[in-house]
Amino acid sequence: MKESIVQKKSFEFSLKIISLYKKLQKEKEFIISRQLLRSGTSIGANVEEALAGQSKKDFTAKMSISSKEARETKYWLRLLKQSELTSIDVNSLILDNYELIRILTSIVKTSQQNLTNN
Repeated sequence: MKESIVQKKSFEFSLKIISLYKKLQKEKEFIISRQLLRSGTSIGANVEEALAGQSKKDFTAKMSISSKEARETKYWLRLLKQSELTSIDVNSLILDNYELIRILTSIVKTSQQNLTNN
């Protein structure tokens, strides 16, 4: 089976979050780095679960969770950037995150419409 765009992008995003986590750990930033690791990698994990969903309702629920995790990740990235806890540039991650949010929002909206139309 071919990998979907959201599946590919969320996996690549997870790898970038892991890399950022490692850098933050070296700088002794432990609290936000752990939150970012958890929420940032959860996006892709929930996408994977959604793609293996047992029903359309299950798919929509898992994609909704993924969308919420992406929004939480946005919060942690913005907080990290604006708090100046680190000098690491997170702008590209913020842009990647916004793209994931747009994709996931679109998937969730379409899925919810399909549920109500059936």
